[in-house]
Formats: sequence, structure tokens, C-alpha cells
Amino acid sequence: MSCCSPDPLVTLTSIRLTYQRFQPVETGVGGASLPGGLVSPRDSHSDEELLSRARAGDAEAFRVIFDREAPGVRRFLGDLLRDDVAADEGTQETFVRAHNRLGTLEEPGKLQGWLFGIARMVFFEQIRRRRRNGAPIDPVDETPQIDRAPSPEALLLSAESDRMLDGAIAGLTEERRAALLMRIDHGLGYSEIASAMGWSLQKVKNEIHRARLQLRRSLAGYLEGAR
Repeated sequence: MSCCSPDPLVTLTSIRLTYQRFQPVETGVGGASLPGGLVSPRDSHSDEELLSRARAGDAEAFRVIFDREAPGVRRFLGDLLRDDVAADEGTQETFVRAHNRLGTLEEPGKLQGWLFGIARMVFFEQIRRRRRNGAPIDPVDETPQIDRAPSPEALLLSAESDRMLDGAIAGLTEERRAALLMRIDHGLGYSEIASAMGWSLQKVKNEIHRARLQLRRSLAGYLEGAR
């Protein structure tokens, strides 16, 4: 591939992810419907302050943490599990475990990566359970999607490119997919991903690099035809 070949992570995700961050995210946790990526007035508190209060038993502080972080966790699990019901259940389980383990988070500034580490374990447990039960790993959701807020971004979002990108990402190994999504979809740093995945920093860099190369190979034909 030439040096000027388009990067699929830019070509196919930039509009998609910008659009998704402003769509309602149904978490299924506590019946809440949370605006993905939108900052609420309560988000002026730092992670350190909220965690300190939550550890002291302040339920409202943990609710603010949930409001802030649940949309990202839900989107992460949705991309991994490719099943809305399972992603909702996984999000709920992630925050139940997080609440029970607040005392184990040593660096409050790495709250998001810590939550993704818990979500990753929930994901693998669900995958193992599906395999034991003989269920398909990547079920196709045929439920019609309702466009709640049509926008220019939605019109620019190509259904074909979205399908191709989803298929290419689904072709990655489960762990490589998780690491790549933490990086490109949620903006986690390499050290945060290393902590969440239980990997060395060098392994994170290697796996994300390999994931990018694999996506480029998978999407090369489509991107050439789209020029």
C-alpha cells in the first residue's frame, strides 16, 4: 500500500464517531437514557472529588460518575458484543462491580481506563458464557434503528461504509478489538489501555499497530473503490 493510502480509521470513523457522541445512549441501567458525550452541569466536579465522596458512601457522587461514564462504557460494550441487550446488561454489571471495588482504584485520574478494564472482563465472561451455551458470538441485530434526531451528520453517514468498518473491526481478535476501540473511539492513552488490558505498554502499542494494519488490509479494496 502506498504512503498516501487513506487511513480507514480517519476515512470511515471520523464522521461516524462525531455523530454517535451526540446521540442518546440507552443504558438500561436504572432506566436512564443518557446523552452520549454531552456534559451535564454536574460534571464540573473532578474525578478525585467524586471518588472520594463515593467511597464515603455518597450515592449522588456515584450517580454523577455513572452519568459521566456510562455512555462510553455502553458504547464500548456495544461495539464488542454487537448485541444491545447484552451491552445494556454488561453496562449495569460493570457499574455494580465498580461500586463494590471503589477502594481498589489507586489512581483516580485513570477512572475511565479502570472502568473499561472492568467492562472488558464482563465482556469476556459473556463471550465464555455464550460459547458454553452454543450461542452465536456476533448475533446480527435486525431490529430497525430509529433515527431520533436526523442531522447533517446522519445524512453524511454512509450505511455501506459503516457496515464495512463494523465487519472489519469484528474480524479482529476480541482482545485486539477491545484495545483498538479504547484508543480510537474513547481516546484512552496507551498507559490507560495497558492498565485496563493487563498488558505492558509495548504490547499495547504493538497490538494497536497490528490492528490498524489489519483494518487497512481489510478495507483496502473498499477504500480504493470509494475514490
